[in-house]
Amino acid sequence: MDIMSMTAVELGKKIRAGELSAEEAVEAAFLRIEKTEKDVHGFLALDKERALKRARQVQKQIKEGTMAAPLAGVPAGIKDNLCTAGMKTTCASRMLENFIPTYTAEAVRRLEQCGVIVIGKTNMDEFAMGSTTETSYFGVTRNPWNLHHVPGGSSGGSCAAVAAAECSFALGSDTGGSIRQPSSFCGVTGIKPTYGTVSRSGLIAYASSLDQIGPVARDVTDCAVILEAIAGYDKKDSTSMAREYYGFAEALTDDVKGLRIGIPRDYLGKGLNAEVKETILRAAEVLEKSGAHVEEFDLSLTEYAIPAYYVIASAEASSNLARFDGVKYGYRSPEGGGLHSMYKKTRSEGFGAEVKRRIMLGSFVLSSGYYDAYYLKALRVKALIKQAFDRAFGRYDVILGSASPATAPELGSSLGDPLKMYLGDIYTVSVNLAGLPGISVPAGYDSKGLPIGVQLIGDCFREDNIIRAAYAYECATEKKYVRTAPSGAPVTEEAAEGRG
Repeated sequence: MDIMSMTAVELGKKIRAGELSAEEAVEAAFLRIEKTEKDVHGFLALDKERALKRARQVQKQIKEGTMAAPLAGVPAGIKDNLCTAGMKTTCASRMLENFIPTYTAEAVRRLEQCGVIVIGKTNMDEFAMGSTTETSYFGVTRNPWNLHHVPGGSSGGSCAAVAAAECSFALGSDTGGSIRQPSSFCGVTGIKPTYGTVSRSGLIAYASSLDQIGPVARDVTDCAVILEAIAGYDKKDSTSMAREYYGFAEALTDDVKGLRIGIPRDYLGKGLNAEVKETILRAAEVLEKSGAHVEEFDLSLTEYAIPAYYVIASAEASSNLARFDGVKYGYRSPEGGGLHSMYKKTRSEGFGAEVKRRIMLGSFVLSSGYYDAYYLKALRVKALIKQAFDRAFGRYDVILGSASPATAPELGSSLGDPLKMYLGDIYTVSVNLAGLPGISVPAGYDSKGLPIGVQLIGDCFREDNIIRAAYAYECATEKKYVRTAPSGAPVTEEAAEGRG
């Protein structure tokens, strides 16, 4: 069996058993990258020498019996907004083009403690602002299933790298769907945990009240095991929650008898692609046949989620990105002038169009005379959306829907109409506004051969329910949709046209 076609858990098991070495796994990842990366562009930075050195250290620990974690020796990619000591962290922006952190993000540090081998940093929308991974200063990432289409965003590089089997899994961040939507577009599995479950220490913030780090992998088992590795209380993060239970892998059971699943009628109406809707209803039928109780219901307030999200997220972004002014670190305009001129030129040249658009929007809604009309009103809507979900979870254990209204659009078709791009987040942003956990699982393909994902949403701190439902769905469908993009190397014209 090809090393890079294995799931992360399968590969880790073989490494611990001595059937493969961590060094062989890293070599296999870089061999795949050599074949695919020129087409996919999932990574912004790679460090083979560092990865091989770490692989030899981990292999020695495994041999000595001091390292027995399930992911030891497994190669992984890290989204480029997570700090990595000694390795560039750019947020895909000119502003941080040469920034090398002096410390490592807590989530990444926990992975490294478990013996995971970080092979590089994955591409993303600049400062995580975008839904297509086209706003990156360093070039677009392409969908491995069809190179003419986007991988989604903002964690598009992580999802594309996993789909193309360039790494066994990756970390992403999710502010309004940035793990779940690209996971759906790329045919991989991604979890956005309950807000506060994974430390945000070392994550370069977009919107602090919404950001959450999570795993992207080939299947539900991988995601559950990775989430166990990175979750936990961290005193360095004021939003971190001390939970009583982190046994996510224990929810990997295909028994969903008695599980109550609700499908919001709001998620099946106007704007939803017919093929995507058919896939969602087919997934519901599969779960119902497995013993779950499934019914439709009215969630309400769905139409207010997008405006509330973009007001809050942009307001927080304008505040968080104020630090990038050319004074302390990062890009500084080479043109002369006074202090205020330097600020203006640095930020005008250092940020891309989408980032500047959101900073201006955020500054506007926080300005005098508009704060009450927009920002405070958005916060009230956020509270009402959380109440709507609370009522829903009084009746249901899991909410089922789509991660996106349609499959991956073609490259270049979204950026010309920002409003249309924002509306594509209609089924994901509410989860972040309410702080809930969500997972996207591969569930089918459209007529072009592009993946379609099913989204499962749980109540706060009930990742076990969505993992249980997602795993049961995988088992019931015999993992027929859990696979890498054609050959893991979409370099042929046939694969590029989606026929691979």
